[in-house]
Amino acid sequence: MRSIPRSLPLFTLAAALAALPAHARPPGPAVLCEVFPEAAACAEALPACATCHTAPPARNALGAQIEAALLPGVARPLDDARFADALRALLPAIAGDDPDADGVDTLSELVAGSNPGDTASTPQLVTPCDGASTNPAWDVCGYDPRYAFRRVQLDVCGRSPTWAALKAFEALDPSAQRAAVHDALDTCLDSAFWLGPDGVLWRMAHAKIRPLAAVKSGPNSGPVPLANYDDDYALFVWTHSDDRDVREVLTAQYYVRRVGPTRYEQVDGEPDVIEFTQPRARAGMLTTGWFAVINTMFTPVPRTTAAQAYRAYLGLDIAKSEGLVEPDAPLVDYDDKGITADGCAGCHRTLDPLAYPFSRYWGIAGGNTGVYDPRRPTRFDAAEGSRLAELPEAGALFGEPVANLVEWAARAANSPAFARATVADYWRHFLGHDPTPAERAEFEALVAALPTEHAYRVERMLHALIDTEAYGAP
Repeated sequence: MRSIPRSLPLFTLAAALAALPAHARPPGPAVLCEVFPEAAACAEALPACATCHTAPPARNALGAQIEAALLPGVARPLDDARFADALRALLPAIAGDDPDADGVDTLSELVAGSNPGDTASTPQLVTPCDGASTNPAWDVCGYDPRYAFRRVQLDVCGRSPTWAALKAFEALDPSAQRAAVHDALDTCLDSAFWLGPDGVLWRMAHAKIRPLAAVKSGPNSGPVPLANYDDDYALFVWTHSDDRDVREVLTAQYYVRRVGPTRYEQVDGEPDVIEFTQPRARAGMLTTGWFAVINTMFTPVPRTTAAQAYRAYLGLDIAKSEGLVEPDAPLVDYDDKGITADGCAGCHRTLDPLAYPFSRYWGIAGGNTGVYDPRRPTRFDAAEGSRLAELPEAGALFGEPVANLVEWAARAANSPAFARATVADYWRHFLGHDPTPAERAEFEALVAALPTEHAYRVERMLHALIDTEAYGAP
């Protein structure tokens, strides 16, 4: 394979990260969850850096309070062990304080899921119903099957039930009404509004695929056709529908084509188009030609690609200092980008090991687009980086080693973060917002049930979601 010319200048996430000072203490989130395990952000995850910072190292009101009270007079910087011990002792002492002066103490905000360092972030007050509902149309004090019946058809079919259907529903007894709500969901899950082009699942996939018509190939191609994202949408819809394992959105070694308005078919074996790499090296949505074109482009170390995968499928945004979990390995500047500088290393210790497994997949490379090539780093000009030939394929996810991208994808798909991000996507569609403090218990129950009771089947999870009071109470 020929050498690839020097990269075009790209405004990537790496450039943004390079401008961020990063002096946040990595043990901080873990210590907070050790001291306050009941904090909402500690459910199967760690709090984001925004709990104490605006943009690290700048601190919000809580961070400023901790800075002033943590071992005053002791020379900085503190090492991680001393910082962790001091923070462990300090947090209980300030739990009852109100650093952002919003009228709610720190511990109450942490438990409720709001930010004790941000005046604009306060727990949502919930006033329970006192007695029976007096609303003439809806039972506003609990789950209202008639309300849920109408809402399901709007959310999943894109239309309201007919007047005749509503009257027939109202004539049913309560248990039959509940069953009718679920029957309506099953019917609508096969609708064009849910499955078809620009349907709900397609719209849910937009932020993950990031379509750009100007460089699309295939039907409705743009002026510079580089790859076709139609099959990316097809794979996403396929794995999120019927009784299929949603983890295959990241682990599928097949690809999918749309063959009708709401019909899709699985295709195994070698592809006859360039949209998908070799079967043995496929990792679902992470190894499509389009994903490589729009994210990797010409980059030897695909940091933007890894950051997009982390954000889109695990709900962790490194640009917001989320999901910073360092592996037990030194950070190496293989492409001479200055990533080991004090202002950069804090994020790159997580980002670069995430990116190494993506480095064997070509971005924009003509007939090699999206292809897995174990020798790819050695094919760049030396000007791209003096140590690129040493770039490993093995990396790390959540601080634990992974040998390659197939292993990266499998670990991601089986992680609590994947289950949480998957449920959160649907929660936002059906509820229109992230879970409020009053809704958190029902949301967490759905997250816990996705890999267990629901066996990673989205449609099973949706049947549980429409039974929640968060969804069915007007």
